[in-house]
Amino acid sequence: MFVLETERLLLRPWRVSEAAVQHEMWIERDPRVPPHRRVGTDGRPSVTDVEGWIRDGSPLERLGLPALEVKATGDVVGYCGLIAGAELPRDEPELAYELLRRAWGQGYATEAAGAVLDWARASGYRRLWATVREWNEASFRVLEKVGFVRSGRVEADAEHGDSVYLTLVL
Repeated sequence: MFVLETERLLLRPWRVSEAAVQHEMWIERDPRVPPHRRVGTDGRPSVTDVEGWIRDGSPLERLGLPALEVKATGDVVGYCGLIAGAELPRDEPELAYELLRRAWGQGYATEAAGAVLDWARASGYRRLWATVREWNEASFRVLEKVGFVRSGRVEADAEHGDSVYLTLVL
């Protein structure tokens, strides 16, 4: 896997020793996020489960959701990368990112997304997608800052909030 660098960030492969960071993101997720994307009442996924995912390279796609490391501190505060969307054309991946709450509001998601978009352009991608739950205003702001626009496609979900599809022509 490659490493991307911005002024303040490194986007690089996850280390097994950072499983607790991914686990913390699972714990912090909004209760409106579907249950299969949160830590369940049984405590799963556990830190040990996440260690296995990192070791095996799954369920994260090889194209990837690299760790987002703050260069000044060495702290890993989330991830940002491209994944194959189940409902999307194979050659039009989805931009995905998530940060620990303590890293919100510092511009890291926008900065990391910009680096991933530059990489995608240089790699020959022509269009990217992003999906955001209707209630996630912060993610809409990040995506708009880096040039995504609403596609008009919405996947209804009365329980967890509709998923809004955005797109970016590169």
